[in-house]
Amino acid sequence: MSEKLLSSQFEAELAHATARMLEMGGLVESQLRQCIYALHHLSLETVQQVLQQEALVNNFEVEIDYEITSTMSRRQPTARDLRLLVALSRVVMNLERVGDKAARIAKLIRAHIQAGAPRALPSGDLESSLSYAIEQLHQTLDAFARLDGHAANTVINSDDRLDEDYAGYTRKLITYMMEDPRTIGSSLNLLFLAKAIERVGDHAKNIAEATIYVVKGADVRHASEEERKSALQ
Repeated sequence: MSEKLLSSQFEAELAHATARMLEMGGLVESQLRQCIYALHHLSLETVQQVLQQEALVNNFEVEIDYEITSTMSRRQPTARDLRLLVALSRVVMNLERVGDKAARIAKLIRAHIQAGAPRALPSGDLESSLSYAIEQLHQTLDAFARLDGHAANTVINSDDRLDEDYAGYTRKLITYMMEDPRTIGSSLNLLFLAKAIERVGDHAKNIAEATIYVVKGADVRHASEEERKSALQ
């Protein structure tokens, strides 16, 4: 078999694995959007839909991981091709974990609804944070698809907002609990929900770091902003 044909087949396998990863990402984004709807409309039916999709996300991870492992063993790629496959594996792992977070968020929303969904508590803040987390995830997947290191770096630099949202929301809920101890149970439930949202942002950041790894071969997981910019030059 000619070298050109082998190269063409390898490129097709890479493209297929990437397309499957992006399909998985779209499903996870859909789960998170459904969580916003469930929280806003207090919809137990939508919560159930999110939970039913968890198995689909897990199946994606197993199938794509098999594709990647099979390609590595048969093609024995090097340099950037190898980095792309390694990074794809990281991305798929992080997407599966985001799917887990979506399921956890859905369960916490269900508990919030079953507790009577106290209107006095600021659940609207969570909708805003979750919308931003979805935007971050979408942008980082787009950056990976285009292998755009600078766009990925922008996502990493924007991660602080979700951390700040979580810290601010924690302070707000503490005030509610101090003023009315009867809200402690419901407030803690919402606090766990806020933490799950903050973790979605962390996984989006991980995917952005994987993008830079492919583009420049630099592991920037513990790098400063200046070091990341230097790596992208």
